[in-house]
Formats: sequence, C-alpha cells, structure tokens
Amino acid sequence: MTFTFQIPNSDQQTPIAIEPGSSVVFVGANGSGKTRLAVFIEDAAGSDAHRISAHRALRLNPAVPKIRGAEALRKLRLGWESENATIIHRASNRWADSKPAVGMLNDFDSLLQALFADQSVTTLDTHSKARSGTLTQAMPTKFETLSDIWQRLLPHRQLVISGDDIQVSIIGGFETYPASDMSDGERAIFYLLAQAMVAAESSLLIIDEPELHVHPSIMSSLWDEIEAARKDCAFIFITHDLHFAATRSAQKYVIRSYTSAPSWTIESVPEDTGFSEEVTTLILGSRRPILFVEGAGTSLDLAIYRCCYSEWTVIPRGSCEQVVHAVVTMRANAQLTRVTCAGIVDADDYTSDEIHYLNGLGVYPLLVSEVENLILLPEVSRVIAQTEGYAGADLEQQLSKLQTAIFNTLQPQAAIDDVVVRYCRRRIDRALKKVDLSGSRSIDELLSEYASQTAALNIEGIAAGATKKIQDALANGDLPSLLTIYDNKGMLALAAQHLKQTRLASFEGWLTRMLRDVVVAPDLAAAFKKFLPLVQAS
Repeated sequence: MTFTFQIPNSDQQTPIAIEPGSSVVFVGANGSGKTRLAVFIEDAAGSDAHRISAHRALRLNPAVPKIRGAEALRKLRLGWESENATIIHRASNRWADSKPAVGMLNDFDSLLQALFADQSVTTLDTHSKARSGTLTQAMPTKFETLSDIWQRLLPHRQLVISGDDIQVSIIGGFETYPASDMSDGERAIFYLLAQAMVAAESSLLIIDEPELHVHPSIMSSLWDEIEAARKDCAFIFITHDLHFAATRSAQKYVIRSYTSAPSWTIESVPEDTGFSEEVTTLILGSRRPILFVEGAGTSLDLAIYRCCYSEWTVIPRGSCEQVVHAVVTMRANAQLTRVTCAGIVDADDYTSDEIHYLNGLGVYPLLVSEVENLILLPEVSRVIAQTEGYAGADLEQQLSKLQTAIFNTLQPQAAIDDVVVRYCRRRIDRALKKVDLSGSRSIDELLSEYASQTAALNIEGIAAGATKKIQDALANGDLPSLLTIYDNKGMLALAAQHLKQTRLASFEGWLTRMLRDVVVAPDLAAAFKKFLPLVQAS
C-alpha cells in the first residue's frame, strides 16, 4: 500500500506519498515544528502509523513481568493492554499527560514484553514441530534478529538472551553484565531495533530525532539495517542532523517554518543539491577502521562502499588529494585515535610507480574512472539485470542494448573531445600539484625550476593517448576499458533504463536497497567486490 497524506501550508497542501521499502526525511531547525509534524502525520496515518518520539525513556529492565504478546503489543501501540483498546485510545493513553507532542514516551517495558512473548511462542512452535518431525526450517525470533544486528553494529559486545533475562558480554571475555547497565548508546540502539522488530506489518514508522544517543559513526549503518530488516514498512525520519539526512536514500524536505494553525512551510530538496558533510564526528570514537573515499558522498556511492566494505566506517572526502591528505594526516597522528584508516580514489591512468606509491600511503585506486562506473561493468550489470528477473536471450539483449547506448554517447567526435579535455585537466592538475618551488631564491631560479619540473608535461601526448584509448575501446567493443577513462554520470540513467526500465532516482533507490538485501540479491555485493581494491588498514 502507498501511504499518502497532505501537509497543510498557509495557502496550499503539500502532498506526500511513500511506498513500503522507501523513506522520507524532513529536516528542520529547532522550533520549526518537527515534532508537531510527526504528531500530525501519525494522526493522518491512523492505525498504520507507529511513532517513536524524540522524548523517549530508555530505562531497560529485563525483569519486567512476562505477559501475553497481544497484550504487550496493544500496550505498546495504543497505550492500553485491554481487549477494548482501539486507535481512539492512543493519544490519551500512549503519551504521558495525553500530550502527544511533548509527552514522554515510556514504552521500553512493553517492547521487552512483546519480544519475550514472541520468543516464547516462536520457540515453542519450533519445539513442537521438531518433536513431531514436521520442522523444515527454524524461524528466527525477533530477539535473534535484533541480537544479530546489534552485534554487527557493536562488534565489541554481544547480547546473551535467555528465556527471561538479557545480559551483555564483551567479545573475547567470559564475564557478563546486566543489560540494564548498558551505555546510553547501546540502549538506544537496542530500543530502536526493538521498535522496528515489533512494529505491525506494513507500518509507517515515524522516527523523531533518529540520531538521538547514537554515535554518528554507526548511525547510517543502524538505519540501513533496520530498513533492510523491515522492507514491508515505510519510514519517515524527522531530524535536524544534516549529515544523517545526507546519508539516506530518500525523498528529502526542508521545514522552513511552522504556525500553530497548524501550518508548515515545506520545500522539497532537489536531488542534485545534497547536504553539507560533517566528517570529524564520524571519526572520533569509532571502533571501526576509517575508509576515506573520493567523491561527494551520494547515497548510491555510500551504499556501494558500505556494502562492500562493511567492516569500515566510510567517509567521503571529495578529491583524490583530500583523500590522500586525510589518510596521511590520520596515520601520522595515530595517538589521537586508536582507529586505523585507508583510502580509495578514482582511477586516473596512474603509472605502476604511482600506484605503488599510493599503496604505500594506504591509498588504493579504483579500476574505473568513478565508482558509479562499476555498475556499468558487464559482470556487475549482468547480476543487476538478473536480480530484476532477466535471463537467457532477454538478459543478453538488455546488456547489449546498454553497451550500445553507452558507446552511442561518444558517437560525435566532439563528445570524445570533451572526455579527453576533462581527462587532461585532471592529469595537468595532478602534475602541477607536485611542483615544488620552495628551493628557488630568485625569479630566474623560480622560472628555471618551474620549467624544469613541468618540461615532462606533454599535454598533446596525454590527449593523444586518451583519445586513442577511447577510440580503441569503441572499435573493439571493450566497455571495461572505456570505463577506466570515461566519466559521465549520465550513463547511470542508461543503466536505469536498460537494467530496470525505470528512471534514475528510482533505480538508485532500488539498487541501494538491493545492496543491503542478501536474500533477494545474494550475488550483488560479490559482483561489486570483484572489481574493488583489496584495502588494508594501517
């Protein structure tokens, strides 16, 4: 089902539509009416909505009395465990003092009761089927799914869940401690995962301040995991954190203002704008090695890197020089953090000596001009098309059409010239950045040193070599070779058209979700990894 609602403005309505498996992000400053908007959407969606307030109590008590699952879920969703509870009781019972916008949400006990009840029912069912010989597959309990995700996010800790208690152990140790003694961040992650696990099927989950109490270094991974685990649900995130918003593959809106009418001034964020990045907070305190990557950090870029380097915290740093600088600086100041790092940069026709030098710094070039080009490599495109259902002759035909469409973008010589000019600019820029004139003591010495250091910069030769490489790739039908030099983000639209028969935005969102879904697309990550560098932390 599609969730639809209208957000009132002073003179019009802003229509919002969201499909299961997708998300919407609203970004606003303090006082912009974010929480009031969350309450409005909750009321508009009715019983389909499950809102997680920013004002949430995080006291975890595993000793909570165990009750029937139906009662726990009614208490959680409606605030009243009675069989007579309906949606009309939610506003007055679920929220403290009957104030949905400002009341404290204190439902951790109900969450645990629902999880323990699910565990009891699921394990009893598995036991009964095993005894009768009819068990074909043991389904995981919600607790087990939660525990698996929790440990992936916090690899230094492990949940130890029994029939009536929750303990935490340190990986590699033998002692445990009560879950009630978790840190604020650990409890927050547990709480958010639990809310997602017990939400009704095909719910609209509304999360106010999803970043609360969660360290930035794992924020995106947390919500990637939750969205992957609940593909039947749609998600609305309401936040003031620009970096969090930038990491989500979602429709994005800015809340400009609010009046008590109620009325909100909301503007859609153009897809080609993006948000400013805050990098430092992602590094400090991270327990995973840091992987600096070239690029602006679009949702699809990050999805590819995070999927293929799941044990790393991925941080975009813009240009090749910025990646190298970040890696060198961080490795030279290891006393500031226990975290190690490495970097990945785009291919730029590096010589073997240059690659060896970069590898020595901990920086590894891609095999293609930019990370999006990985999607267009025939082996990767094949897996993407197979995930969409293409097979046999239809599959080969679509791959052939895609390659032809890419080659056709270079049919006029002027198009090739444009690629060559961009390539030459990068090579010239890289060469000039290596020029060191610090030893010159006069203008004559400066001129002489500059001439000496730039003498080997043969622009005509560079252009001729690039032109020949492109022309040879076209003549030989060698798409992988072309993708090492051809930078054109418009090629992704061709992939969307030929591999999924959709528009670019939909394709990017779909591919981002598929990269996280090892059930539907088990071979997709492996296809990408085959063409990505083997990165080693310092």
